[in-house]
Amino acid sequence: MGTPKNFSLASLFFIALTAMLLHSCHGQNSRQDYLDAHNAARARVGVGPMVWDATVAAFARNYVNQRLRDCNLVHSTNRPYGENLAKGSGGFTGRAAVDLWVSEWRNYDYDSNSCVGGECRHYTQVVWRNSVRLGCARARCDNGWWFVSCNYDPPGNFRGQRPY
Repeated sequence: MGTPKNFSLASLFFIALTAMLLHSCHGQNSRQDYLDAHNAARARVGVGPMVWDATVAAFARNYVNQRLRDCNLVHSTNRPYGENLAKGSGGFTGRAAVDLWVSEWRNYDYDSNSCVGGECRHYTQVVWRNSVRLGCARARCDNGWWFVSCNYDPPGNFRGQRPY
C-alpha cells in the first residue's frame, strides 16, 4: 500500500523515534520482558521455556508491595515458590534484575554443582529445569529505589540436585 502522501520522511522518523523512546522508558518491565530474559538464559543450557502464571505474579506483586517502606532484600516467609530479589536505583528495570541474576553463571561450576568464586544461586533458580511457571513484579520504594521480585513454580535450588 505504501506510505501516505501526507507523511514526510521526517514525520515517519519522528513516529519511529517516539515509539523507541516510549519502549525504552516503559519497556523492559512487561511480563514478556521477564519471560524473554529468563527463557534466553534457559535456552543457552538446553532447558525449556517458562510460562507466565498470574497466581505466581500476584504473589510477587503482594510481596513487592510489602517491601516499599524499606526496600530490603529480605526473602518472603512461608512462600510456596522459589524467589529471586533485586533492587537498584535510577532506571533499574525488571530486565536489569534478571540480567544481574543471569550474570552469576560465571560462578556456577556444573561439574561440582556448586558456586565457585561468588554467588550463583539466583542463576541456578532462573535455569532450574523443573521451574516452569514464572511471576514477577517491580515497584518503586519510598526511598526512590526499585525493588524486583521473581517467583518460580515449582521452586528450585534443592541441595544435591543439578539445575539442568
